[in-house]
This record gives sequence, C-alpha cells and structure tokens, in this order.
Amino acid sequence: MDALMLDGNAVAGLLQQVFGGDLTTAIGTCGSCGASGPVGAMLLFQGAGGVLRCPHCHAALIKIVSDDTRVWIGFPGLRALQLAITA
Repeated sequence: MDALMLDGNAVAGLLQQVFGGDLTTAIGTCGSCGASGPVGAMLLFQGAGGVLRCPHCHAALIKIVSDDTRVWIGFPGLRALQLAITA
C-alpha cells in the first residue's frame, strides 16, 4: 500500500462519530462485482476526502468528505450494507 491508500479501519473513528457504532465490521456488498466483506477490509484512498474501494474490483463503494462541522457520505457503489442489531 502507498501513503494515500490504507484499509477501511482508518476511517473507523469518523464513521463511529457519525453512525454511533463500529461500522468496520458491517458487511458491504459491491454493486459492481458482487463481492462481500467488512468495511474495515475495503481500500481507503485519501485525497481531498476519502474513497473506500472494493478490494476485489476497485469500484468506489463509499465516498466521505468532511469539514469542521459537517460530513458528507455517499454510497454510490454499495449494493447493500449489512449492520448487526445490538440490544
């Protein structure tokens, strides 16, 4: 991995702030190739924001941009996101 590419665990804190739980263990299904796996295993490419890509076909699954007061999250390439329900 190069300096601009990490795994999805690198955005765990931001996702926990936004969604109130650990999303790295949520299972995402790629809309392009159909592969499924945890968000933490996706490939994070950093630039002005972050793009989580499928580790199999490199399709853009989740796009994240933030500033000091807001976060914009898009899910352009996810077919599904499976979250565990906790009591």
